Amino acid sequence: MADNFSWLHRGIAEVFPQPTDAESDIESLEKRLATTDRPLRVKYGIDPTGADIHLGHSIPMRKLRAFQDAGHTAVLIIGDFTARIGDPTGKSEVRRQLTEADVKQNAQTYLDQVRPILDFDTPGRLEVLYNSEWLSQLDLGKITELLATMTVGQMLAKEGFADRYKKENPIFLHEFLYPLMQGYDSVAIEADVELGGTDQKFNIAVGRDLQRHFGQKPQFGLLLPILIGTDGVQKMSKSLGNYVSLSEHPGQKYQKLQGVPDTMLEEYFELLTDLPIDKLPDNPRDRQLLLAWEVVRQYHGEQAANEAKEAAKSGGKEGAVPEFSLAGVSQFPVKLSYLLNATGLCKSTGEGKRKIQEGGVRLDGEKITDADTTYQNPDELQGRVLQVGKNKFVRLVP
Repeated sequence: MADNFSWLHRGIAEVFPQPTDAESDIESLEKRLATTDRPLRVKYGIDPTGADIHLGHSIPMRKLRAFQDAGHTAVLIIGDFTARIGDPTGKSEVRRQLTEADVKQNAQTYLDQVRPILDFDTPGRLEVLYNSEWLSQLDLGKITELLATMTVGQMLAKEGFADRYKKENPIFLHEFLYPLMQGYDSVAIEADVELGGTDQKFNIAVGRDLQRHFGQKPQFGLLLPILIGTDGVQKMSKSLGNYVSLSEHPGQKYQKLQGVPDTMLEEYFELLTDLPIDKLPDNPRDRQLLLAWEVVRQYHGEQAANEAKEAAKSGGKEGAVPEFSLAGVSQFPVKLSYLLNATGLCKSTGEGKRKIQEGGVRLDGEKITDADTTYQNPDELQGRVLQVGKNKFVRLVP
């Protein structure tokens, strides 16, 4: 193993435990990497609670790839069981429990979107596991054993629970199971390292405690920053409209990223690219354009990145995303199936309905599967990109 761990330290917030911590005989993650006689098992779990991933979600995937490239095994856990509980982290109220069908469909779209990031092809470098394989087999005795490893006080120390308890918002007992179930994943796969956002430290620490309980060597926790959105203010989120989806058209990605605030550029380069930070252009505008080009190249290839760049130079009116004026829609409310026909993306409203039901229609990268989807007024659609399949797009303009 090489002892240059620059790939490990790039863009991380924290590694725990550290040799300086109170526990005795702690080795560092760097020492474990340098002295191990086998590939380490590096865990990252995703709960497919939605259909799409944005660039913020790509950060742990990129770190997983760095571990793969260093010779270790990425263990990607699809939380098809835990997603049906719902992670309470950062939530002010109970999350809706998903159906098995919801989770299965979302999981497939997640895997499709991370394929450009992870090494799916080299033998021994990736395991994709579903935690229902072991969690659905737990009987009441085992669940009781897991529950007995934590106190109610420890659970209420978790930030989200503490806030809700203080505000007298309901906390349901099944939500206490989530950190234990996620922690048990580490036991089931014998994880050496677990990746997560800075908001996941509690859950990762639970995994360490459970590994100890079951006689395993506790995993290291590697925490990654939460990406600030393209507004430069709040964390990247679809609900805030400051996101860049992995499934978006290359031209749309480019347009959004070339406008990232100057103050955020270095962080975006560090977390979303492998480019040397000390060799970036001095001019902020040149940095913006390089960032946009490099991210599009990663997901769509160099040709697509060059086309998006040229289209942006011409104001976005040529090449990347053709435009459709909503003035051409005779009246609102309008059904999505009608809109697909009116824009020319589908030959008829009937074809539009079929494409929606088949999961082939997206609005700003978000899949729409309800054929009765209706929009009340043009304001809901202006500036958004409507997509059918992989290659047919229009931007909806006034």
